[in-house]
Amino acid sequence: MMDVDGVLVRRPGGRPWHAALHRDLGIDPGELDRQFFRAHFDDVLAGRADLFDRLDAVLPRLGTVSAPELVDYWFAHDATLDDALLDDLAQARARGVDLQLATVQEHHRARYLWETLGLRHLFTAMHYAADVGHRKGDAAFYRVVESRTGRLPHEHCLVDDDPGNVDAARRAGWHAHLWTPTSRLADVLRALDAAAARPV
Repeated sequence: MMDVDGVLVRRPGGRPWHAALHRDLGIDPGELDRQFFRAHFDDVLAGRADLFDRLDAVLPRLGTVSAPELVDYWFAHDATLDDALLDDLAQARARGVDLQLATVQEHHRARYLWETLGLRHLFTAMHYAADVGHRKGDAAFYRVVESRTGRLPHEHCLVDDDPGNVDAARRAGWHAHLWTPTSRLADVLRALDAAAARPV
């Protein structure tokens, strides 16, 4: 189970997607964070509210940009895939590794990642927060995913850049590896092979 943001999707130079938002669209990223992300995004991520509905309620206070314009900008500026990692994953899949996604997304960006960025061509499934109904910090996330895959907890492995998610996955009985800028997929796969070889 691969995470997306911070693993498959990287930010060149560490620049967030909204680094030039004020220059390009006239929206203050601090105000967008305060009035939208802090006030509404938890509901959107949980699937309790639609991204566009909540943006429509907020954006008139921030400028003249429409929700579709902002979302197009956001998604396009937060979509730099790690091609080297994707190549390594494609080789792993060719050797029989079942690759799936486990990510904290709302419905629209999940669809963008799956369809527009084409992750559906490499991964067999995407398990994301708004669809599962839980974030990766919640034990229930892992139980739902297990019910979908039909596999036991120890037959799953999460690769994630968030230490909290890694800890939550381990508490749920999964293998989990913290991904850093120097991580290599080969090391993760070797660790899994070693774990599988140990007596239960």
